[in-house]
Parts: sequence; structure tokens; C-alpha cells
Amino acid sequence: MTMTQQPHHRRRPVTVLSLLLLVMAVTLGPTPSSAAGTDWWNPVARPAPDSQIGVTGEPFKGTNSQGEVRGFVDAHNHIMANEAFGGRLICGKPFSEAGVADALKDCPEHYPDGSLAIFDFITNGGDGKHDPDGWPTFKDWPAYDSLTHQQNYYAWVERAWRGGQRVLVNDLVTNGVICSVYPFKDRSCDEMTSIRLQAKLTYDMQDYIDKMYGGTGKGWFRIVTDSAQARDVIEQGKLAVILGVETSEPFGCKQILDIAQCDKDDIDAGLDELYDLGVRSMFLCHKFDNALCGVRFDEGGLGTAINVGQFLSTGTFWQTEKCTGPQHDNPIGGAAAPGAEEELPAGVEVPSYDDDAQCNKRGLTELGEYAVRGMMQRKMMLEVDHMSVKATGRVLDIFESESYPGVLSSHSWMDLNWTERVYGLGGFIAQYMHGSEGFSAEADRTKALREKYDVGYGYGTDMNGVGGWPAPRGANASNPVTYPFRSTDGGSVIDKQTTGSRTWDLNTDGASHYGLVPDWIEDIRQVGGQDVVDDLFRGAESYLDTWGSSEGHRAGVNLAKGASASASSSESNPFTSYAPGRAVDGNTDTRWASDWSDDQWFRIDLGSTSTVKRVTLEWERAYGKSYRVETSTDGTTWQSAWSTTAGDGGLDTARFAGVPARYVRIHGLDRGTDWGYSLYEVGVYSS
Repeated sequence: MTMTQQPHHRRRPVTVLSLLLLVMAVTLGPTPSSAAGTDWWNPVARPAPDSQIGVTGEPFKGTNSQGEVRGFVDAHNHIMANEAFGGRLICGKPFSEAGVADALKDCPEHYPDGSLAIFDFITNGGDGKHDPDGWPTFKDWPAYDSLTHQQNYYAWVERAWRGGQRVLVNDLVTNGVICSVYPFKDRSCDEMTSIRLQAKLTYDMQDYIDKMYGGTGKGWFRIVTDSAQARDVIEQGKLAVILGVETSEPFGCKQILDIAQCDKDDIDAGLDELYDLGVRSMFLCHKFDNALCGVRFDEGGLGTAINVGQFLSTGTFWQTEKCTGPQHDNPIGGAAAPGAEEELPAGVEVPSYDDDAQCNKRGLTELGEYAVRGMMQRKMMLEVDHMSVKATGRVLDIFESESYPGVLSSHSWMDLNWTERVYGLGGFIAQYMHGSEGFSAEADRTKALREKYDVGYGYGTDMNGVGGWPAPRGANASNPVTYPFRSTDGGSVIDKQTTGSRTWDLNTDGASHYGLVPDWIEDIRQVGGQDVVDDLFRGAESYLDTWGSSEGHRAGVNLAKGASASASSSESNPFTSYAPGRAVDGNTDTRWASDWSDDQWFRIDLGSTSTVKRVTLEWERAYGKSYRVETSTDGTTWQSAWSTTAGDGGLDTARFAGVPARYVRIHGLDRGTDWGYSLYEVGVYSS
């Protein structure tokens, strides 16, 4: 214990009790900062003992010459995952009123040598044995390959902020099935109960940090609920923290034997509650198929284990089909997972899968589409990572039909073939925290599109997310991180990070905890070059552009709704009408259908001439493979505004330069099926 020498004062008698209290206050309580009152970025009082930060210099403020905010974005982190999965899967806490020794301690069952660290040896191999002691020695954890120990201690997050990060998305996370099968827990496995607790504790962490800086609102960790507030926080030089949700059965929307266990009222109530908690982005499915959407599979033995969990949760295994486009889900793989497979009922086995069938049959369900549109109404951003390509394609179709930009891919779980569609909408993409070589290579693959759409880039650390992090490249690497180094903005000096008696070096320790994010960015600079880091440094501005555009989105007026419609033909049916007006009645349960032949048309009279820029077509199974969108001011002379020869059904959006039109015609040239052409609804928009 190190004590700061105090100025000499006349001594007064003290009792043994008061002396003990004095010692405890010096040892565990806040201590004055040497820079209090002058360096706004240093706390007035920090708990002692505590972790060191290892960064000197003032954090940058304000905007650049173009009026843009600067800084890095972690679009996917799990600060409070220690409260997930029953509360005993991730050991240690990001903060504690009792101090660092209480926060950074192992789970009780890990003592004395990790023999009962079941999840540790499941995820990391071996026998799971390790030194359970955290503070002050940290002999075995945190580590880049330890998936069960806290990586988001508040002081480590502080170091990332000091190193240039300005946006952090804290995804509230849990999984009820993992919780139920894991033997150690101290709370309910209800997912929404865990989400509520994690949200509360994130606000508590903000209060904890505020107290170090002298009161409410004075700390660097600022939870924000709109993009303008986030910009203000970043311009002050602080960290904007956004709440997200990543859970497998949001709002209780699981499915059992393909029967939904929730309804639209549950979805509305759940979205309203999350919004009131401050949540502004979320996943609708994660790991297991649910009542909202199918998932993008996990590979190998982990995939087998999760498929077992899928069966235990839903009564069904994943089902695959051949992919219809270049996008595909991860291959499930055939690796065994004996520990998980033992949980299956007698006689039940994980199925085998065809190598050429890598897409999940389950896409976005009707309830899932209701949830997507509910998020749009609330101006929330949707995470498409973990969605099957079938579900993702439908989400992008919906967003394109509404010109809604709020789509996120935060940690490399989206097929890269979707990249341009996401950027075209105005969405944001971040890459998983891979090693510097892999990260730089993937950044290079998508750089041309970032340049085309003039956007920045992000990373998703997924810390506390049971994913694994960059291993050390070794002290003998030709281009190691050299300590100390300067931050990207040049205003701070970053040295090795020390907590207790342990000092971490990225070269030899890898990305062991959140405090090493600045070191990892410097490693990317060494390996991938300054251009990659520059793109990352523009991340905060691009993320807030996506968020702000989502908040400012206004649904366009459908000029076609209720308009007069006619067609070249209409299928005859004695029980149901397929008249043209059925495709402009605002009801997606009705439709127009043509005769079963090519060269058919569907025409809308808007009643007066308007500027038309966008036409949306919701196809029934009988869709057009080749068709044109044509416009006219007089109903006689037509011009082609847009065409395709590769229609695949579903929801299509035709965008084109604005043209004056009173009449809009869909001219079918080649059918996609043996039936005719059939449209549930056609929309015409001026924006």
C-alpha cells in the first residue's frame, strides 16, 4: 500500500476505531487526483487502490474543419455480460463500490484451481484449471483466450476512451437456454429480467464514474439516447454510450415446434419497454431460430452444440436449403460436441446436412416483419448480424422500400455480399476485433465501397461475448507495437497498461482486455497502414450519420393507395377477386393476378401529374423475372424509368431520377413461374 504524504498538522488524540477507519479510507476510498481542478479528464477522486490508465495528455474535443466529430466506434460490446446467463458464466464485474479487488475476482466455483470452471474448459479446452486470483496478480486472466473472465473493467474502458474511442455500443445480452443448462447460477434465466438488470447497472456505472468527477453529468461515460446528444458528448471529448440488445428470445418470442410463443401485443409492449430503457439498436434473433427470424449458423463443434441448444429450446434442429444468391449462411459443419449432444433425449441425434445447402430455410416471419416495422416507427436501428441471409434479404427489401437507413452490421456476422446494399441505404458496418493482419485484410476488401459511399469504419470487440480475441503476434514480429506511442489524433501518449502487479504488452499478451484496444489499433497501423486507422477514426461520424438519418426518417406518401388501377388481364376465380384495385387498396392480404402468360401490364392512374422517384412492388409467389416500370403523363406515350431481367420475387424497389407522371405501368415481359404475374401491393412515391 502506498500512501501520499500529507502536509504537517498538529496531531490530535485518535481512538483505535478512528485510526482503523482512517486506514480503510486511505486504502479503499477515493483519493484526490494530483490534477484535480486543472485536467478535466482526470477524476477529482479515484478509488485506491485501482487500475492504472497508462495514458497522458488531454483527450481531443470539438469537431474537424468540416464540422464532423472524430473518434473510433466499438459497435458491439457487452459491458454487463457478467449479469447474463444466470450471473455466473462471466466472472468479475466492470465496477464495484467495494473497489477493484471485489470487482475483479473469480466466480466462487473456480476456486481453488479452476477444477469446476466448466464453461472455461468447454470453450478453451484442457481441464479448465487456472489461477483464480484476479487482483492484484492476474496471473491467468484476463487473457485473449479466456472467455469466462471480465474484460470490461471501467478503468480499462477509460483507457480505450483516452486512446481515441468516442462511441461504445453496450449490447445487453443473455441466452435463456445456456442459463438453464449451466449448473451454476444465482438468478432467474428469464431473458428480459436480465436485460432490465443490465440496463440499470449501466446507468449505475455512469453514476459510479460521475462521483469520481464531482457529481452527476461530470464523468466521461455518458449514456445517450439520441444522435444530437451523442454529438454533444463527443464534442466535449467524452464517450457516448448507446444501449443495444442481443438476445435469443426478445419479448419472449421463442417458437416451439414452429408455433410462436408471442404475439403482436407482446412485440409492441417489448419495444416500448426497451425504448424507455434507452435501447436504440437491437438484434431480433441470435443463435437460435425464434418466432421472429431464422439465424445465421455457427460452424464446427460450436455450431453442433448450438444446434443442440436450438432443439432443446424449440423442439426443432436447424433446417437448410440451397441458397438462391451469392450470399450464404455459415456451414454448420459436422464436428462433434459430445458434452452438448449428451443433453439430447434418447434416440435423438443431430442431423447431417448437405454441403450444397448452406442457407437457413427460416427467414423473416410475419411477426418478425411486424417487429422490424415497429422498430422503424420508433426510429430504432436494426442489427442484421446473426440473421439468416433469407431474413437479412427481406429486411433490406423492407428498408429499401421505405428508404430507411437504420441498418447495422456490427461484428462480421453479415455476408460481405450485402455490404453495398447496407451502404446504399445509409447503414453502418463494423468488423469483429480480429487480429491486425485479418482485420486489415478484410478492411482492404471493402475499402472501395467505403470510398464510394464516403463512410467511415468501425470495430466490434464483442468483449465478454465468449468469442475470442487477437492472439499475440510475438515480441519478435518485424513490426511490433513500440511503447510508448502516440494516439491517432497525436494529443496523447499511450504506454503499457498496468493493473495491480500485472503489466500487459499487446505483443506478448494479445488483446486480453478492453484497455488494450488502443494498443490493438496501433498494431493495425503497423500492419495495415495509416489508411485503415483513418477510416476507423471516421467511424464516430458515420455511425451518428446512420443514427441521425434514422431519427429523421419520415414515411413517404404512397400516391398509389386508393388510386384507379387497370390491367391487361385479371385471373378469374368464382370465390376471390383478383381485380387490379386489389393491389392498391393498402391491404397486403389481397392481390391482383394476371392470366398465365407473358407480356402483361398493370397500370395506375394517380389522378394528377406528380414527380415519381420510387416504385415498390410486393410480389406474390407468381412474380416477374423480367419487367419494366414505365411512366406517362397522358396514358398514351410511355417511357421506361427502370427495368430488370433478374427479378426474384419478394419485395422489389425501383429507384430512378424523378420524372413527371400521372400514370405508372408495370410491364411484365418474362414470368418467374408457370403462373401469371401477381402483386399484393404497389406503391408509388415522390421521394
